[in-house]
Amino acid sequence: MGAEAQTGGVRDVAVVGSGLSGSLMAVLLAKRGYRVQVFERRPDPRVRGGDHGRSINLGLSQRGITALRHAGLLDRVLAHAAPMRGRVVHLPDGGLGYHPYGTTDDQILRSVLRHDLNVVLLDAAEAAGVALHFGARLVDLDKGDPAVTLRFEDGTVVEADTVIGADGAFSTVRARMQRGEPADYHQEFLPWGYKELSIAAGAVGDQRTDPEALHVWPADGGLVVAHPNADRSLTGTIFLPLTGPDSFDTLRTPDAVRALVTERFPDLTDLVPDVVAQFLSQPTGHLVTVRTAPWHWRGRVVLLGDACHAVYPFYGQGMNSAFEDCVILDGCLDRNPGDHGAAFAEYQAIRKADTDVLADLSAANFVELRDRLASPLFLARKKADLALNRLLGRRWVPLYTMISHTTTPYAEALRLSRRQNTTLAWLAGAAATGAAAAGTLLLRRLSRQGK
Repeated sequence: MGAEAQTGGVRDVAVVGSGLSGSLMAVLLAKRGYRVQVFERRPDPRVRGGDHGRSINLGLSQRGITALRHAGLLDRVLAHAAPMRGRVVHLPDGGLGYHPYGTTDDQILRSVLRHDLNVVLLDAAEAAGVALHFGARLVDLDKGDPAVTLRFEDGTVVEADTVIGADGAFSTVRARMQRGEPADYHQEFLPWGYKELSIAAGAVGDQRTDPEALHVWPADGGLVVAHPNADRSLTGTIFLPLTGPDSFDTLRTPDAVRALVTERFPDLTDLVPDVVAQFLSQPTGHLVTVRTAPWHWRGRVVLLGDACHAVYPFYGQGMNSAFEDCVILDGCLDRNPGDHGAAFAEYQAIRKADTDVLADLSAANFVELRDRLASPLFLARKKADLALNRLLGRRWVPLYTMISHTTTPYAEALRLSRRQNTTLAWLAGAAATGAAAAGTLLLRRLSRQGK
């Protein structure tokens, strides 16, 4: 139990948003002895089923695993997850490549459906005594002292000592919290969107439908990514420009869709015979990066996950970083017993720079997935990174490994990676210089022999 519970001053906490970070934070707060209520504008996913068509599968990596273990929920989540040991790259010429995620057996990712993960977290929150309210759309938040007042669309009014804003990239809590305050806010939309595709399970041993790998189709002006599911099916996502030639705006007929898929993703029609019908029936999702400050207000309101640092999904860290938020905020509450203002300030100080770095890395990885996976030079660089990791161990750790397989802060991982890149460039230069010197010496010797 937290310090407030131990002294009898139990806090009433309202969590707005029952998604992944909101549900996990509710579990952690309930374990601290707080009275927690969660408010969600959507229906209960345990009753209505998943929000299909707009959900990219999640790759659970070390940060998320650490957070779920901290909450005592890891085993329950892993029961719904499929391992991903590397990437299978489907090349435009029909060839296949395989890139392992790491150098050891434990350096793998776990693919899990957002719906399945959310259900586990909601069940855990309810079991911990959290009150869940669905169909509750927040319309206003009045910042008050000592309590914050939340007003919902149906007329419900709720007062809470503390409000956790976990209501996504377009957070109402954030907008109301920052209203009238000196605040920074920047959002950037990617000019590409996405549609979801379902890929049925293939035969055992069929490499194209390897159930333990992420599948990637890089192409000029397009990208498809497919995550495995526990039942050996795959959930695919096709990314295309929103406007212009061969975009979601122009691909509106079966013939146009079929021509694009056949040209750019030639083996996709074998895996998804109804790809044209799926493409035309699915909604188009949008991708946004959000950077903002402050993340908190006077110890009574604080933001989590996408509400304070939404990122593109191409590094697979959106959910993992949101879960890491929850663990770090929980630790800040421990170090600042009874002082939420100090805890929230420490939380932002720890996280803000790292999540800004993650936003940049996620944007850069989109270019990598789309344009570089088929490049021999790029692949040689990746192989050199892994070879040096095998040879030197912890003295040389690739950036991807630090981001996905450790809990090294994002900014620190980038700093270490840049230092390694400088070293590798120096070694390459030294090798080239040495080769040139050796060549000059050889020519001199041959010249003398010819005289």
